[in-house]
Amino acid sequence: MKIRQLLPLLMLVSLTAVAEDVPEVLRPPKGAQVALVVFEDLQCPDCRRAAPLVAQAGQTYKIPVVRHDFPLPMHNWSFEAAVLARYFDTHSKILGNAFRDSVFEHQLEITPDNLHGFAEKFAAEHKVDLPFVVDPAGRLAALVLADRELGKSINLQHTPTIFVVSNKRAGKPFVEVVDRSQLYALIDSMKRE
Repeated sequence: MKIRQLLPLLMLVSLTAVAEDVPEVLRPPKGAQVALVVFEDLQCPDCRRAAPLVAQAGQTYKIPVVRHDFPLPMHNWSFEAAVLARYFDTHSKILGNAFRDSVFEHQLEITPDNLHGFAEKFAAEHKVDLPFVVDPAGRLAALVLADRELGKSINLQHTPTIFVVSNKRAGKPFVEVVDRSQLYALIDSMKRE
């Protein structure tokens, strides 16, 4: 076989190899063809602005939104807020995400001193008990740290970092949303491919 005849085959093998090397975090959950993957910091003002758009896109396209905690070191209550969100996740992922959304909605009012009280009020409104010590064994904190390490492993540079991901096996099965005004166009493009 001549090199010219092998070239298309080599390109296909190369594209497949690229797709197979994609970290699992940049794949949609089982059963989904396309999803949004978001790394966020609950104290980040830009994450607060992005959250409603991401939620709306997920609902509009009926695609999963997978949220990861990526608390930044310069934010003085974001790590604790992520641990609290993980506590609410133990009751249901819907409740955990509702807490995250509520934190974003009230972000400007929250301080390190009133965060636990804010979580207590949220828990009471949702008829959930919130213990005084939420994570005595450190398991929830370990999950937050694991998410942060996951973000570091894919060289995350900022929050929010939003990806449109697909389950395709050839080409690049994910794209970072750099310009949020293009989010819907990127989802449309990924669904077409």
